[in-house]
Amino acid sequence: MWSYIFAFCIATGMTLIFTPMVIALAKKTNAMDEPDARKVHKEPVARIGGMAIFVSFMLTTGMAFLFYDFSAEASYEILGLIAAGSFIFIVGIIDDYFNIPAKLKLLGQIVAALILTVGFDVKIEFITDPFGDYLFLEQFAIPLTCFWLVGLTNTVNLIDGLDGLAAGVVIIAAFTIFLVAFEQNVFLIALLTSTIAGSALGFLYYNFNPAKIFMGDSGSMFLGFMLAGISIIGAVKSAATIALIVPILALGLPIMDTAFAIIRRYRGGVPIFKPDRGHLHHRLLDLGFTQKQAVLLMYVISALLGLSAVTLNEVNGQIAIGIVCVVLFVVLYGAKKLGIFHMNEPPKTL
Repeated sequence: MWSYIFAFCIATGMTLIFTPMVIALAKKTNAMDEPDARKVHKEPVARIGGMAIFVSFMLTTGMAFLFYDFSAEASYEILGLIAAGSFIFIVGIIDDYFNIPAKLKLLGQIVAALILTVGFDVKIEFITDPFGDYLFLEQFAIPLTCFWLVGLTNTVNLIDGLDGLAAGVVIIAAFTIFLVAFEQNVFLIALLTSTIAGSALGFLYYNFNPAKIFMGDSGSMFLGFMLAGISIIGAVKSAATIALIVPILALGLPIMDTAFAIIRRYRGGVPIFKPDRGHLHHRLLDLGFTQKQAVLLMYVISALLGLSAVTLNEVNGQIAIGIVCVVLFVVLYGAKKLGIFHMNEPPKTL
């Protein structure tokens, strides 16, 4: 346990130190997020906070190599995460400065996914059903793994719309995956998720409302991609039925918000990648919530989803299915009441 606490504290401390430096750099290099009609902030805010998160995670992970004797397989997996994560960070930082087209950014995400899956052979090779039977993916392993990586990368990216929202949700998701990995005694996953949580927590100190800095695409895409990659390694190392359901529930809030956005934009006849004000946090603001109230409520929702994910690790497959069905019903009911499936439908009182 002390290893995880040490990694968490080091990552938190580093981000606390590096973030003010990044704020100063953003001001000097004009990496400022200007307010507009879709955004909720009123003054320019530094937007390259992902740089502090990235450096803190990489330095903490590098220190782990000095203190722990990882197996050759684990070292190779970590190097794969570092290589692919570095590439996705570079794509994000370029977007933070130059606002590259959505299709080009998507291409960069796919390349990062291929670096991990093809370059380092880290992929989902099988899944298990609720009854413990194996389904080997074979030729579908690489495309499905890439879909998973790109999908989770974008879910965290799209939910980054309020001060402290993405960072807080990532902390809760990372902690959820950590608890399951700790229970299953998967050291590498527990160490990496504690580092992710620490890096995000240190940043949250400056990012919570009123934010002094935003993580930008460099931060949100990096965090989403790393959680997706870490969960793949966890699935490979565990044949548990819930190996991939746990991260899906842990990141349930951004995943469902993204899915609802795709449905909403498709039904509205607008491009899927076109931003709108129909996300859950926008709907809560329309209902009269303040930024802090909306973010704290979404923290609670994420924590409840995380608790459901941890519970799945303690029950059999049939009960797990029941829990997932209940969660889906509640989420779909709430989404319908909020009018999230329609472009211009006003939210109803819950």
